[in-house]
Amino acid sequence: MRLLTACLAAFLAIATVPASAAEFDASQKAEIESIVRGYLLANPEVLEEAFATLQERRREAESVAQRDAVGDNKEALFNSPRQAVLGNPGGDVTLVEFFDYNCGYCRQASKDLEKLISENPNLKVVLKEFPVLGPPSVEAAQVGIAVNEVAPDRYGEFHDTLLASETRVDGKAALALVDTLGIDRAAVEAAMDSDVVQATIEEVYGLANTLSLTGTPSYVVGDAVFVGAVGYDTLQGHVNKLTCGEATC
Repeated sequence: MRLLTACLAAFLAIATVPASAAEFDASQKAEIESIVRGYLLANPEVLEEAFATLQERRREAESVAQRDAVGDNKEALFNSPRQAVLGNPGGDVTLVEFFDYNCGYCRQASKDLEKLISENPNLKVVLKEFPVLGPPSVEAAQVGIAVNEVAPDRYGEFHDTLLASETRVDGKAALALVDTLGIDRAAVEAAMDSDVVQATIEEVYGLANTLSLTGTPSYVVGDAVFVGAVGYDTLQGHVNKLTCGEATC
């Protein structure tokens, strides 16, 4: 309403002057500027409303762009041969998580993911190694990708254990876990030297850039994109929408 009032005030201010700004003389321009300035000083909350409206429009535009990006990259997002899969590989609903082993929020959100998998037998969970927190995270991701290449049936155990670490992890810590779990370390190290590791990381970085992901964890459920640890309820609500058409099944 205040924005409408501001527009009306500005309209009344210029209703009696020429329509083209180029036709305003100096005194007319000064009068208009004075009226607008006076109104804004008397009603500064109008600027807050305008900024809030601008932010909302930007969020809506970003959401539309993200949905379009999901549609344009479905295969790489949901069915890449380089991705790790938990839950039901043949599930009707897919949730994608972009994560970093050194992300504290990812560690907290791992409980949400466990609950989602346990309560949704038709849920396919795709994990994308998205190391954004420096070289140690890149090293850990390289080991994780190699583990998935060598022993995909052990990846979930590796992933959960490394993500639960209370200290910062790197390649050395990740390889130590490989030994602890009894996974073939020589095979893992050989896979790390192959093209698949770098190709996987580049693919994930490319997807993240296309989807405008700014941090971890980030999720894709259907065509909806979430940046940050949005919580179990939000994710389950969108899983429900894909399952039964409503937020609560």
